[in-house]
Amino acid sequence: MDATKITLDESELPKAWYNVQADLPEPMPPPLHPGTREPVGPEDLAPLFPMALIQQEVSQERWIEIPDEVRSVLALWRPSPLYRARRLEKALGTPARIYYKWEGVSPTGSHKPNTAVAQAYYNQQEGISRIATETGAGQWGTALSFACGLFGLECQVYMVRISFDQKPYRKAIMELYGGKVQPSPSEATEAGRQILAADPDSPGSLGIAISEAVEDAASREDTHYALGSVLNHVLLHQTVIGLEAEAQLQKAGEALPDVVVGCFGGGSNFAGFAFPFMRHRFDHDKDDLRVIACEPASCPTLTKGEYRYDFGDTAGMTPLMPMHTLGHNFVPAPVHSGGLRYHGAAPLVSHVLQGGHMQARAYQQLECFEAGVQFARTEGIAAAPEATHVIKGAIDEALRCKETGDEEVIAFNLCGHGHFDMAAYAAYFAGDLEGHEFTGKMLDENMKALEGLPTMAG
Repeated sequence: MDATKITLDESELPKAWYNVQADLPEPMPPPLHPGTREPVGPEDLAPLFPMALIQQEVSQERWIEIPDEVRSVLALWRPSPLYRARRLEKALGTPARIYYKWEGVSPTGSHKPNTAVAQAYYNQQEGISRIATETGAGQWGTALSFACGLFGLECQVYMVRISFDQKPYRKAIMELYGGKVQPSPSEATEAGRQILAADPDSPGSLGIAISEAVEDAASREDTHYALGSVLNHVLLHQTVIGLEAEAQLQKAGEALPDVVVGCFGGGSNFAGFAFPFMRHRFDHDKDDLRVIACEPASCPTLTKGEYRYDFGDTAGMTPLMPMHTLGHNFVPAPVHSGGLRYHGAAPLVSHVLQGGHMQARAYQQLECFEAGVQFARTEGIAAAPEATHVIKGAIDEALRCKETGDEEVIAFNLCGHGHFDMAAYAAYFAGDLEGHEFTGKMLDENMKALEGLPTMAG
């Protein structure tokens, strides 16, 4: 019988993270201080992050060792399995060979613990006892609650209001792991109070929740801030996914894939899967490697956003980041893919896209749910709404191969299960979901708030 599931032994868990900054053809523009507009230094970040993470944020080393204490926790679920999607291939009638990395086997059901564990560990090592963070759909808040519990830290989570209302069991599981959850915007912070004064019915956004979490962390000496995506060190920690997948494809008798696909919100799971493969493109081992990021049409940061400096949060408390952005005041439509509703993009991913080394596509939530249903009925996995975007992208690539007859290898990262998202699937089956289109007029309006901020040209 041909193999369906390709596994690695626990001893084959990566011993080092891959840092794409070492291989970039051109160096990234630096983040800028929100006040001085000068490049941010370690001293500017020290009040919010442990020094070990700050060093990883700026490191140019290609490989960064994973501490044994972190690897021992990752071994609870890693290495995660790689699957050959044979039943999906048959249903599509494609000559392509489709593989997917399944991150839903983690304790919290997504890829997020890969960095949550590392961040909790480094904060504990620096003597921090409390971490404040934000969460969109709840996956990151769940992962950090889990990790903080393991390392004896308190975890305060600000959860985007629309997801807080849509996904009540996410709050329950965060509390199960010991986290404390606050809907955002909230009355607990000045940033939240200002938003509620202007719009008492605000559905919230990741930008708003970030502002609240940063304000919380900055106001207490025992507290640091943690982010679940976007920043360099977060993407670094997620590269265990792609490194494992590369070894698993070799074990399956495959060379490097022809197409690498990932869903995109802030960039962590996409980069964690894609960057280890992209190093072969940068090294010219695989110049024809195609890398595709799949994002929601309602929040099309990569496909319609401008590449420029912008704040990572709504209140303008974070450094100015060089990234594709829809504007820090943008409040995305309340689609069910809460983990992909972010106005900005990881600077590293933005830089790679701007350099022409990858491409991006935007999909409507209805076509993504349709793809998710087909995947569930062939491969058996109920994917999170976020993950249906990458399923849609992979199906499109497989159908392209059906038309051309190309026997390509398509690999994608299935970043999490949808067991807490059945209300979204129920709404889809009931015909209660609709498409949301981001327009040029909306972008123009959002960009007004960026007037006067530095540009890439200075």
